[in-house]
Amino acid sequence: MNDPWKLISADEARRHLLAVPAVSGVERVPLRAAAGRVLAEALVAPHDLPPEPRSAMDGYAVRAEDLARSGDGTLPVTGAVVAGVVLGRPLGPGEIVSIATGAVLPEGADTVVMVEHTQPVAGAAVEEGDVGYVAPGGRVRVTKAPPARANVVPAGEDVRAGAVLLSRGRRLGARDLSALATFGWATVPVFRRPRLAVLTTGNEICAVEQTPGPGQVRDSNEYILAAEIEAAGGEVTWGGVVPDDYERLRATVARLVAENDGVVLSGGSSIGPKDLTGRVLADLGPPGVVFHGIDIRPGKPTVLARAGDKPVIGMPGFPTSSMVVFEAFVRPLISRLCGETVSDPWPAATRARLARPYAKPASREDYLRVRLETRDGELWAEIVPGGSSAISNVIFSDGLARIAAGVSQLDAGAVVEVRRFS
Repeated sequence: MNDPWKLISADEARRHLLAVPAVSGVERVPLRAAAGRVLAEALVAPHDLPPEPRSAMDGYAVRAEDLARSGDGTLPVTGAVVAGVVLGRPLGPGEIVSIATGAVLPEGADTVVMVEHTQPVAGAAVEEGDVGYVAPGGRVRVTKAPPARANVVPAGEDVRAGAVLLSRGRRLGARDLSALATFGWATVPVFRRPRLAVLTTGNEICAVEQTPGPGQVRDSNEYILAAEIEAAGGEVTWGGVVPDDYERLRATVARLVAENDGVVLSGGSSIGPKDLTGRVLADLGPPGVVFHGIDIRPGKPTVLARAGDKPVIGMPGFPTSSMVVFEAFVRPLISRLCGETVSDPWPAATRARLARPYAKPASREDYLRVRLETRDGELWAEIVPGGSSAISNVIFSDGLARIAAGVSQLDAGAVVEVRRFS
């Protein structure tokens, strides 16, 4: 049996966190409100895209066989097709019609001749405009005949009817909304947003609007965590500050668990006599504490408990540790609660070279606060000094560089993965 009080690796902690199931509940939201939400079902293309053949060029739509039969390449212009307008009849044998880029190819036509490869026949009226099409009633000569099906976008070239357009568990971004609008989804099935309560514990913590007494500090973690949860797609319940009183903390956490989908609690997560978080979370009910302590720096005294399917996270009290643990562990958990398919718990967007050597125990995973600088066309990560009790090293850094377990030393110039702060 696993010992929940034993220090575990970062990868094992992630496995436990991502084993928490998504919240239940699906709703349909207007497309305008769908950005950032997570799809609750796969969406299948209801028709081909484009639904009919389109012209890829400004030019003339024609039957390729008519070009071969026309001798000198001269054909009568019998119509004009622009975007949003169709010819309304099949193209007759020996006819040619002007067509704009993106316009629907007339029935019977199979090829588009680029306008650059045509000339008006003497006496033909030329329409005004940048292209200069021959007006219907005139004649045009094709100076360079293309092969059949040239310059035509066939129906379904982009997306075929029945193809999975967007998968269940996908968080919707701007490009997804474009696809949904194109296929006419005015409302979208999405998972309900998870609601998480945030609260802070500690006799040394006072409210932001108060003047700290001797040994006190203002509560910043509640604001940090609330902002991070909302940015990750969750909704927030503000739990306030609870002193180091076991019964009060236990009653507050139990109430917040009952009223929300989870709780994020900062402070009191270590193992000192005044650190009550581990004891309180152990009394929540089965399965209780899953782990207490991750082999990372900063953020080692992190606790995960579950009350049924509801996660309760005990976060370190130092703001820097709290921010690091959120980025590395809690953000992927919230994505999971939202119903998102989490393929990479650490989606680092930037790679940079470490500006100076770094050493650590091989078993531990470290998160360095770094400032990014460009030197001679390369991106470098300069480690910002300061421990977990400082907040300046987060304020003046650009992101976190993760140094994975299994690595004990990196030389200056080694490439590291950096997750930028949003």
